[in-house]
Amino acid sequence: MLITLKRSYLHLPLVAFFSILQTFVPASFAQESFDIIIKDGRIVDGSGNPWYNADVGIVGERITRIGNLDSANATQTIDATGLTVTPGFIDPHTHALQGIFDVPNAESSLLQGVTTLTEGNDGSSPFPIAKHYQEIAAKKISPNWAVFVGQGTIRELVIGKEDREATAVEMTQMKQMVRDAMEQGALGISTGLFYVPGSFTSTEEIIELSKIAAHYNGIYISHMREEADQLIDSVNETIRIGVEANIPVQMTHHKVIGAQNWGASKESLRLVDEARARGIDITIDQYPYTASQTGINALIPQWAQEGGREKLLERINNPETQDVVKAAVIDNILFDRGGGHPKNIFISRNSWDHSMEGKNLAELTIERGLPATPANAADLVFDIIRGGGATAVYHAIGPEDVDRIMRHPASAIGSDGPVGIFGEGAPHPRQYGTFARVLGYYVRERGIISLEEAVRKMSSASARRLGIHDRGLLTGGYYADIAVFDAAEVIDKATFESPHQYAIGMKYVLVNGKVVVEQGVHTNRRPGKILYGPGYSEQ
Repeated sequence: MLITLKRSYLHLPLVAFFSILQTFVPASFAQESFDIIIKDGRIVDGSGNPWYNADVGIVGERITRIGNLDSANATQTIDATGLTVTPGFIDPHTHALQGIFDVPNAESSLLQGVTTLTEGNDGSSPFPIAKHYQEIAAKKISPNWAVFVGQGTIRELVIGKEDREATAVEMTQMKQMVRDAMEQGALGISTGLFYVPGSFTSTEEIIELSKIAAHYNGIYISHMREEADQLIDSVNETIRIGVEANIPVQMTHHKVIGAQNWGASKESLRLVDEARARGIDITIDQYPYTASQTGINALIPQWAQEGGREKLLERINNPETQDVVKAAVIDNILFDRGGGHPKNIFISRNSWDHSMEGKNLAELTIERGLPATPANAADLVFDIIRGGGATAVYHAIGPEDVDRIMRHPASAIGSDGPVGIFGEGAPHPRQYGTFARVLGYYVRERGIISLEEAVRKMSSASARRLGIHDRGLLTGGYYADIAVFDAAEVIDKATFESPHQYAIGMKYVLVNGKVVVEQGVHTNRRPGKILYGPGYSEQ
């Protein structure tokens, strides 16, 4: 391009001369300025497409340019040479309400590259949603935050823990509560049909409540009724809810429990594929472990829990019902979450007797001077409930099913874990390791899926499923939620034996354009935002 200047301009002071000269230079020739440039990284953009080398330019909260930024200025430059740059990971299933107010930095998540947490899963949520969001905003947290409204929470507020159908008046009330929650910013509705009181809910009742969430473009995410012997029936029920409520569906923490059921994911995934071929919008998430974690009450039949804790205590203390409940607990130890033996059930948290934490039911039974039989373990379970209950880790999930589900194109990754309170209890390691485990163990060490596919499952797949806009991809205009890690190093360190260990390999993490992890250390910044659901209307 030829630029012609008037002769008189050449006699001006240099500052004035260059100021005038800039008016003749196209904007593309001008030197760009950024708040942050992530330089020379290997870009895995979250789409599933192959990686490429580029720089990422950030202004304020957003990505403004990806490309060669050699000639650009930046307030801060992050050298990503030899590192992988991805979107920040989105966890579609957490119980992060446990811990977020104690540990607002959420190191257990951020040090895995997780920049967005979602709460309200398994049918249990804060309520009302608006009040909860106010509390989160006042606390100021590091990650972004969004919630579902829990069907079980709503049912318990209206009906309690009774095993009965809702009346017409109660249905009207519950529908209004879902409507309020969606307008206050819930992502959708969640169910925990394995848990009381969700387990007492008919499919028809769930469909009617889900129709309200669907009206606001929310989704239905479900801990299904059963993940062991009745797994396939539960998948069919979930698909039916999606069809009749006309709502997108997520089968959450999909797994196969009980050795006699291992391999059933072949059929469950076939049903998902057939449903999708019919135009039914159903997807999956999972955590990459062969053990689950939930309350000790998971071993107790649901009918025995009707009416709440006092009624349960009456049943396990009454000789007429105790034997019936005990037989069910033994069956669950042998054929369900117990994985065939009391040694597979570990107490992870016990607020009234910390000495139990980290020990399995076999060890605890032997400490009582008794053989580690399922019957003796069932008596121990009753005593734990009498004492105040506990949380347990259950080793009973098929490893080949974990691999098969991870390979499925409709699956995403979610932790199902709380925010780690370092040193407290003996929790499932998933709260410290889920996303790093996928990158290190399943991608690098075993090659179950590619790096690009893993990142897609941990970012854009969940962003699209949850209706979260402008996040989950590395592209211009999106929020700068970004993870920068060493793909040759990243790995989970937390184990079942020693769970309180942060993942390693995550060098930098940005949330809304702010560096919250720098050289593997949390910076104590808390730039997280509330991500309101699709039905949100400012009150």
